[in-house]
Amino acid sequence: MIETTIDYKVLYEQSALEIASLKYELANLKRLIFGSKNERFVPSNSSSSQLSLDIEAEEVAQCSVIKAQKIEYIRHTTEIKKEHPGRTPLPEHLERREIVIEPSEKTEGCKKIGDEITEELEYEPGKLFVNRYVRPKYVVPDDKGKGIIIAPMMERPLPKAIVGPGLLAQIIIDKYVDHLPLYRQMERFKREGINIPYSTIGDWIKDGCALIDPLGDALLKLILKSDYLHADETPAKVLDKNKKARPNGSSGRGTTHRGYYWVHHNSIDGLVWFDYQEGRGREGPEEILKDFKGYLQADGYNVYDFFKEKEDIIVLHCMAHARRKFFESTNNDKAIAQYTLEQIGLLYDIERKAKNQQLNAEQILELRQKESVPVLESLGKWMKESYLKALPKSAIGKALGYSIERWPELTVYATDGKLNIDNNPVENSIRPVAIGRKNYLFAGSNDAARRSALLYSLMGTCKLHGINPFIWLRDVLQRINTHPINKIDGLLPHNWKPLI
Repeated sequence: MIETTIDYKVLYEQSALEIASLKYELANLKRLIFGSKNERFVPSNSSSSQLSLDIEAEEVAQCSVIKAQKIEYIRHTTEIKKEHPGRTPLPEHLERREIVIEPSEKTEGCKKIGDEITEELEYEPGKLFVNRYVRPKYVVPDDKGKGIIIAPMMERPLPKAIVGPGLLAQIIIDKYVDHLPLYRQMERFKREGINIPYSTIGDWIKDGCALIDPLGDALLKLILKSDYLHADETPAKVLDKNKKARPNGSSGRGTTHRGYYWVHHNSIDGLVWFDYQEGRGREGPEEILKDFKGYLQADGYNVYDFFKEKEDIIVLHCMAHARRKFFESTNNDKAIAQYTLEQIGLLYDIERKAKNQQLNAEQILELRQKESVPVLESLGKWMKESYLKALPKSAIGKALGYSIERWPELTVYATDGKLNIDNNPVENSIRPVAIGRKNYLFAGSNDAARRSALLYSLMGTCKLHGINPFIWLRDVLQRINTHPINKIDGLLPHNWKPLI
């Protein structure tokens, strides 16, 4: 018979740790479902405030109410009336339709002394209309026979389709900027008495993307010339029509697989590129960035660790991701989490100061070296000391371990004034994809996902430069067929100038 001994103390500690971990996960899930998504942290002097609260509590406990007195008084206040600033004037570029309302009384012989003007912002639904191109044909008498003169047909984006550049641009903008699925657009067309099949609209978008595809290639080349890029990835459901049968014999067709948009953002020049890949492996970014040289900022995803081995690339990480770990572990160890959040808050205060003062890169570097570096050095040392006292598998232990492991990459931003403290610029560019996912759920194929990536890239670049994407796209669709390919950069959103 084999005798076994059970160390109940070790077993208890393991159970307690597992329970604490499960409570942490449950609290996080509740916060994601019911709580606020804001990670804003308001620092407070916990030690002094707690001490004062304890003293006040003792003093209140030792007091007893002997007599209650009723005190009445009159407070005189000075009321200052602020003038209402009035409504913001309506933009001058909007069309004015003047409606003159004459008084019902007779005005013959009266002298007009002015006008009382009231402006109302109105809207009428967009209208579908037909461009009818009429080309007169003429017969010219000729000794050798009859000649016919007719004007050549003007260039159209899709010559064999009935769609015009404005309608095609609007369909694309509605889906990839305003996230309106195609079937909802079809319903809107039906209200106007126009039935356009889903497949027809899909073909229009497909052919339109083929037309502007050279713009995508030109945009990617410009982005890769930069020496500072943000990188991130986001999932996307993609319909897999050719999926093989499942092991149980049922058909796998009509199901979706998980693809990814790999996003590369040039925050200095305001350029963004979406690259669709069928997986989340390093093959995609490795191929795109094979010739890239400079700073590459990403989150802590280990795929990007591959680039640390390249001599020409310096990897830096995102302070916002590190901060989030401590924000989520506040319920586990409030003292450590709160102190870390306060120190990270100081770093962001310095960045805010640089932004408010509109400092250039050299001035930002000088400010960071003077104010940020001491905070970073002190915080990095303190984290290592605190990690020795924390349970490695606890929430606060994981938060400390995450930052300590990546601390060299988290502090790189302080060595160059053009670098960002976090990866928020690229995450802001990804948000439209997340909204679109909720509305049209999935892409119809891998090719459709690649077309979406192209459109997200061009629409995202328009947004970064404050360009109306509809006006830009309609103009480009009208011009690109006859535009010289060696001057294609001139049609990119940040270089584009409309024809006068």
